[in-house]
Amino acid sequence: MRSRVRELRESHGWSQSQLGERLGVSRQTVNAIETGKYDPSLPLAFRIARTFGETIESIFIPEEAP
Repeated sequence: MRSRVRELRESHGWSQSQLGERLGVSRQTVNAIETGKYDPSLPLAFRIARTFGETIESIFIPEEAP
């Protein structure tokens, strides 16, 4: 799954730590989401969407199946 979290975070001028504080997760979790190593839980995905004022679908884009 591809994510726009890094793009949105940077457009707000937030560090990974600052976004993590807003979401109630660690900087490492934010990094893992941004690099595609971790897919967030549904409640966390909703918090991310609310934080950025976006829909989940506009932030998390499923990759095409081979």
